[in-house]
Amino acid sequence: MDALLLSRIQFGFVISFHILFPAFTIGLASWLMFLEWRWLRTRDGVWWDLYKFWSKVFAISFGMGVVSGIVMSFQFGTNWSVLSERAGNVLGPLLSYEVLTAFFLEAGFLGVMLFGAQKVRPVVHLFCTCMVALGTLISTFWIIAAISWMHTPQGHVLQGGVFSPGDWWAIIFNPSFPYRLAHMVLAAFITTCFVIGGTAAWHLRGGVQRGMALKMLKLSIAFGAIAVPAQVLMGDQHGLNTLEHQPIKVAAMEAHWHAGPPGAGVPLVLFAVPRQAEARNDFEVAIPRLGSLILTHSLDGEILALTSVAPADRPPVLPVFVAFRVMVGIGMLMLLVVAASCWAWWRGRLAQSAWVLRGWQLLSAAGFVALLAGWWVTEMGRQPWVIYGLLRTADAVSPNLQASTVAASLAGYAVVYAIIFGAGIWYLWRLLKKGPQAGETPPSHGSGAKTPARPMSAAGEADIAEGAHP
Repeated sequence: MDALLLSRIQFGFVISFHILFPAFTIGLASWLMFLEWRWLRTRDGVWWDLYKFWSKVFAISFGMGVVSGIVMSFQFGTNWSVLSERAGNVLGPLLSYEVLTAFFLEAGFLGVMLFGAQKVRPVVHLFCTCMVALGTLISTFWIIAAISWMHTPQGHVLQGGVFSPGDWWAIIFNPSFPYRLAHMVLAAFITTCFVIGGTAAWHLRGGVQRGMALKMLKLSIAFGAIAVPAQVLMGDQHGLNTLEHQPIKVAAMEAHWHAGPPGAGVPLVLFAVPRQAEARNDFEVAIPRLGSLILTHSLDGEILALTSVAPADRPPVLPVFVAFRVMVGIGMLMLLVVAASCWAWWRGRLAQSAWVLRGWQLLSAAGFVALLAGWWVTEMGRQPWVIYGLLRTADAVSPNLQASTVAASLAGYAVVYAIIFGAGIWYLWRLLKKGPQAGETPPSHGSGAKTPARPMSAAGEADIAEGAHP
């Protein structure tokens, strides 16, 4: 447990926790945009009730995402100063563009979106919601651009060990960027979709707000019927791109240690216990040639074996192998639940189908698990490189970094996150269990509502409105 390994664990811990909230808010912001648009089109109060409920969930998730993201950025200076020194000319501007174009856009319209429904015209309020949703997508664009460049670096000039921008167009739109961006956005949308659908199924089974719950579930099924198959297709395209540019990562995903005879193809390993030191799999269960068909779209296609590179250039196979199967397995379960839901809906038995409702409940948080599994495949699969093929992770860590210092900060992160964010997640859980409430006041420009001048004024006005003495 040296400083390098502890720094990797710390960064993995913080970024794994952080990614959950931005991914959730990416989907929630677009969901809120749809709900408010439907309310403006129909003036049906149900849509506004749903908007108010999910805007509360969005506000809490957005806040936790911002806080965890700020903490994460400090590690570039404390633990990974060599990476900052050598690649900062490329990564620094990309991350700055994310702040200037996305974070400021979200922050500028977020207050109006959350608190200004009675202060501006409804169409202006919808515009603010659209800007927040756009901001989340722009933020994703720049973050994925930076990450993709580290996986498939292009457009840079390397002089004296320092990466400098040579062609910004090539840096941003590097070979893996389009596939990674589409895969990530779809993953965020699907994660949110199953949280909404799982919440709806929970309330349908409990008999709470059945009308709103059924509406949420039907919308989740309709969106899932489009997004989940699209994600399967995009995952296949992303895999082909990874095979072209990072073949050893694909070999780790499949635990493919040795090249077989010419024309024998690559088997699909369903189960195995990879042994890194011995370069073999124990308890392997595999289907001949199916791996070739999936990975290369040919029955006799070949991929590079892990033993084609030196042991020092191989990623950790076991976690990559397992995480990839967790991600794919959850995706297949989602596809099955969506198909069963479409069948029950077509037969007119959606609200009465206990199996369908239980399926949505069980998978309500599965999107987060699949998201983390996919992230671990991506990041651990590129090891031992932090900038693929150009800069090793071991060479990017801060010099003279003490293991005891990293261990202390990692323990501090774990304790603080468990307390603060544990409370936030617990509050989110309670809010989702309570569900949307009917009768929320829709926006009405010129209603006479005013913002209290002092925080205590708000409490006093609320007491008066309830008939209590101030």
